[in-house]
Amino acid sequence: MQTKALAVDKGGMELGSHLLSGVSLPAAAVHEAQLEHNLAWMQRFAEAHGARLAPHGKTTMTPALFHRQLQAGAWGITLATAPQCRAAFGNGVTRLLMANQLVGQANMAIIASLIEQGATFYCVVDSHENVRQLGRFFAERGLNLSVLIEVGVTGGRCGCRNKLQILSLAEVIANQPALSLVGLEGYEGVVHGDDPENGIRDYAKQLVEVAVELEAAGRFSEASPIVTASGSAWYDVIAEAFQGAPLQGRFTPVLRPGCYVVHDHGLYREAQTAVLTRRPDLQQGLEPALEVFAQIQSLPEPGLAIVALGKRDIGHDQLPIALRRYREAGKPSQPLSVTGWEVTKIMDQHAFVRLSEGVEDVEVGDIVAFGASHPCLTFDKWRQLLLVDDQLTVKEQLVTCF
Repeated sequence: MQTKALAVDKGGMELGSHLLSGVSLPAAAVHEAQLEHNLAWMQRFAEAHGARLAPHGKTTMTPALFHRQLQAGAWGITLATAPQCRAAFGNGVTRLLMANQLVGQANMAIIASLIEQGATFYCVVDSHENVRQLGRFFAERGLNLSVLIEVGVTGGRCGCRNKLQILSLAEVIANQPALSLVGLEGYEGVVHGDDPENGIRDYAKQLVEVAVELEAAGRFSEASPIVTASGSAWYDVIAEAFQGAPLQGRFTPVLRPGCYVVHDHGLYREAQTAVLTRRPDLQQGLEPALEVFAQIQSLPEPGLAIVALGKRDIGHDQLPIALRRYREAGKPSQPLSVTGWEVTKIMDQHAFVRLSEGVEDVEVGDIVAFGASHPCLTFDKWRQLLLVDDQLTVKEQLVTCF
């Protein structure tokens, strides 16, 4: 994995520096006002639907943001791997939901150590063999491991493919003294097809029905077992399914969106538009909070600007979007136009930007703010991001732990 140090580190930049004059660019910035809006908005959404929020921490791997999420009311933090869990716990996160199978003795040893240190930890299982491996390992350590059965879909990723497999796996777990079955887990993002919305509604209904059946059979070891799903695109559909009568007062519904914390200018902006179309009662919605600022370094021919921004700086599963432009040392309140500008190609350290016809006020050194799609793939390129206020003054350095 390629990471990079921010050009201005703690020794080279004081808090209070200005993004348009006192920071070596490119730099990734998180806008504080939009961040705070998103934290509060998603927490209110979860609570209004009777659910807990366990944001997926792999999006940012930024402990300062984990703590803001927890302070806003999050129940815990979701992670994807044992080392991610270790990093989160080492930075004060004590309830960890690993929405993945725990495989391999080295990874099991990491988690055993966290449990011994007081972590509340959950992971998912979907096979008899993994259950036996986990049961043996944690029994030898004298520890109990809380697991959730993962419910998958045909052609999808991990997870049991049908109810028979789920019921069989629950019986195998019951025969492992070191394991406790505490709920069901799923991820609706693997549901595709010509009618994904109805497919996801059917999938969520299946999660609920199987959870109720397992509870009736006495398979869960907790009085209020967990039922959890939800990425950042279909959280409204999952929340509605979990809010239904079968779960109320008997289960702990947990939603796990991650990208909401900074949202984006691509994939999740489109997904949010769909959410607000499905749910017109929701107000305002999420706001993009993550941008990467970079400078024009060359104007080699008419209609073309080369910007010092590349694949090592910003996610590129969709090409970055030029949002605003400023003069170096200019005022944030006086942005310059980027109307019609289009990123046509991105290399390791360079972005090719096609300018609008007739533009004449562009200068080498101009600073352009870019938006990206899928924030996970921008965060993992930085060891630090900058939290900035409305005046683009640096308030905090947000250290990542990828």
